[in-house]
Amino acid sequence: MQSQSIMLDLQEQDEVWVRLYKGERENAVFSDEYDTYITFSGHLINFQPAAESRGTTVLHDTISTRPQPLHFDTKTTEPVSFFLSGLEELLSWQPDGNDDFNVCTVQLAKRQPPLHSKRPRTLVCHDMRGGYLEDRFIQGSATSNPYVFYHWRYIDIFVYFSHHTVTIPPVCWTNAAHRNGVLVLGTFITEWTDGEKLCESFLAGGEEAFRAVSEQLARIAQHYRFDGWLVNMENTLSAAAVKNLPPFLRHLTAQVHSAVPGGLVIWYDSILQNGTLKWQNELNEDNRVFFDACDGLFTNYNWKEEHLERTRSLAGPRLTDVYVGIDVFARGDVISGGFDTNKSLRLIRQHGLSAAIFAPGWVYEHLGEENFLHNENKFWGLLAEYLLTHSVCTLPLATSFSLGMGTSRFLDGKVEEAGPWYDLSAQEIQPLYPEQEGRLSTSCCLQDAWCGGSSLRLQGIIPAGEEHVAIRVLQGPARTFTVALELTTWDSETCHEGNVTSLPEPSGRHHPRFLPAPPPGLAKLLASCNSGSQGWTSRCYELDLQGCSLRDLSLLVSRQQPSPQEMPFSCLLGEVRVLDAASVAAAPLQVQNLLASQLWWQEGSTTEQLSLSLTLRWTFPPDQASWFRIFSQGARCRQGQTAPQLLGLAHGCLYRAVGLAVPRPAAGQSCRLELLVEPVLHNELPVDPQLWGRLVLIYSAPATGTSRDGH
Repeated sequence: MQSQSIMLDLQEQDEVWVRLYKGERENAVFSDEYDTYITFSGHLINFQPAAESRGTTVLHDTISTRPQPLHFDTKTTEPVSFFLSGLEELLSWQPDGNDDFNVCTVQLAKRQPPLHSKRPRTLVCHDMRGGYLEDRFIQGSATSNPYVFYHWRYIDIFVYFSHHTVTIPPVCWTNAAHRNGVLVLGTFITEWTDGEKLCESFLAGGEEAFRAVSEQLARIAQHYRFDGWLVNMENTLSAAAVKNLPPFLRHLTAQVHSAVPGGLVIWYDSILQNGTLKWQNELNEDNRVFFDACDGLFTNYNWKEEHLERTRSLAGPRLTDVYVGIDVFARGDVISGGFDTNKSLRLIRQHGLSAAIFAPGWVYEHLGEENFLHNENKFWGLLAEYLLTHSVCTLPLATSFSLGMGTSRFLDGKVEEAGPWYDLSAQEIQPLYPEQEGRLSTSCCLQDAWCGGSSLRLQGIIPAGEEHVAIRVLQGPARTFTVALELTTWDSETCHEGNVTSLPEPSGRHHPRFLPAPPPGLAKLLASCNSGSQGWTSRCYELDLQGCSLRDLSLLVSRQQPSPQEMPFSCLLGEVRVLDAASVAAAPLQVQNLLASQLWWQEGSTTEQLSLSLTLRWTFPPDQASWFRIFSQGARCRQGQTAPQLLGLAHGCLYRAVGLAVPRPAAGQSCRLELLVEPVLHNELPVDPQLWGRLVLIYSAPATGTSRDGH
C-alpha cells in the first residue's frame, strides 16, 4: 500500500494547518496552536503521490517555532514519564495524544506457572531517591553505570514507588517487566497532614466522591497498560473517612479487575479499622477489613516470627495474598537486610507466605556503581533458594540477554554505536543467573555482545568423572568442550515429540537435533547456521514437538574427549531463538502511514545549521515487532546521498527525534531530510528495506516579512 504524499506550492504567506492522522479530513483547516499539526506557509494545492519510491511520505515545511505540549522535557522536547500531584490533577486527568509515549507497548507475556497459582509469590517494591531519575527518559539516555533490574525470573510483581500522590510507573519498567511475564503496579499514596486532608476530601463525603477516584485510577492503569495499584495511606482518618475506606478499596479492586485483565490492588499495612495510623507488621483483626476488600496485604517490616504465625493462622486459604515486607536497608527493628536478607526470606517461606522486598536498590545506592552487576548477582544469588521461578512460555522466544544498557551498542557481533546508553524498554528476556560456588558462574558481559549491550558469560568446571554439565538459562567456539541445547517441557498428556505415538522421555527432557544446513523452506531464516562472525559461532537445531509448553532451556557443556580430570570452561552466549517454523512463512509486513508532527526548529550549533525535533508516527500490525530502528538518511540542500545513521530505537509506532542537526537553507532554497523506520520482528528475520517506512521532509526558510513563529 502506498502512503499518500503531501505536495505544496510554497508561494505566499498564508498559513494552513494540516492534521497528520489517519481517518481525518486531509484538507481541514485548524487554528489551535497547541495541537499536533505541522505549519505550512503557502497555498494547499492538492494531495497526490510524489515522485518517490513505494511507501514514501513527502512533507514540505517552512521553518517556524511553536509552543511544545506537556509530557515532553522542557529543554529538549524528549518524551518523559510523569506523575500526578494531588487530587485535582488525578480527577482532571484525561487521555491525551501527547502522552502516547507513556503507553506500554509490550503485552504481558504468558508464563508458567500463572500468577494466580497458589504458591508463595515475590513482590519487589522499587524505591530509589524519589523516583523518576534517568528512567523518566522514555527513549533512553546516555547514562553511564545506571541502575537496572534484571532478575525477573525470580519475581512476580513489580511496584514502582515514589512519594507523589499518583505514581504512574515509567513506561520503560512496564515494558521490561511485561516482556518477562511480571505484573507492574503504580502507587497511590497519601501521607501525614496533607494526606489526611486529601483523604477527607474524597472519603469522608458520599459514595460519589470515592467512586470517582477509584474509577479514575482504573482508567489510568488501563490507558497506560500497567496492572494495578499499591494503595498506601500513611495518615490518620476520621470516623467518616475510615468507614468509606473498605467500600473504596472494593470498588477500586472491581474497577481494576474490569479494566485490566489480571490486574491487582494491594493494600499497605498502615491504618487500623478505627482510623488510627499504626503499623501492625502482620494481618490481624484490626486491619483484616482492608485485606478482605482487595487482592492482598503488604505488611510493614518490623515483624518477628510470632507475627508470621498469627498471620498464617488468620489468612486461611488466602495465605499467599499476604506479602510480608522486607526492607533491604534494614531500617527499624527488623530480622535482617542487605546481604543477610535471606534470613528474613527464609522465615517467611517457612510459613508459606508471599514476600515483598522493599528497596533492593540498596545494592546500587549503598555499595555503589562500580561493582554493581557483581553485587546484584550476589544479592539475588543469596535469595535464590527461597525464590520460586517462572518461565515465559510463548513462541517465538528470542533474546540476546541485553540488560537495556551498555558501554556500546552491538549488532551482529560488531559495535554499531560506541558510548554508554540506558533504555530499559530495550531490555530483552532475561535468563536465570545460576551460581554454584566453585563450579559455575553466570554473569553479564558488557565488553562483547552479539546484539544490544551485553551477552551472557558462562564460566565453570566440568567435574572429574562427569561428561557434561547442564546450565539452566533459557556460544562461543571452543576447542576442548562442546555446547548444545536441552529443553524441558511441563508435564502434559498432550505433549508429544515427533509423531503423536512417540512420547518424550519421562523427565520431559528433549535434545534438539543439530542442523548443519537449514532445510530449503527455512533457508532465509536460518541463513547464519553453522557460520561465524566477529569470533561468534552460530548453530541451529530442530525439534519436533506437538502440544507442549516450554519449561526450561538449558545449555549442555560437554567434554570433547574423556578425561579423569576436572575441566574449566568459559564462553559467551550471544543469542538464543526458539521459533515455530510454521509461523515464519507468513507474508512480509510493511511499515505504513509514516507521518511527522510536532516539528520544533531551533538555532543550530553554527550559523550554517539548524536543530530540528519532530515526532514520527506510523502503523504496523500489532504485536509483530519487538521494536523499530530509526535512521536518518541525512539532510542536504543539494543532490547527493549519505549513509544512514541510527537515531535510536522505538518500542511502539512512534518516535521523537530530538536535536537533529540539519543545514540551514538559503533564501529561496529548499533542503531535504530523509528518515527511515526499520521493523525488528520477534523472530528477528530481516525485513526487506523496501518494506521499511520512509519519510522525506522538504523544508525552506520563511518568505521575507514572515516572523519567526511562522506568521
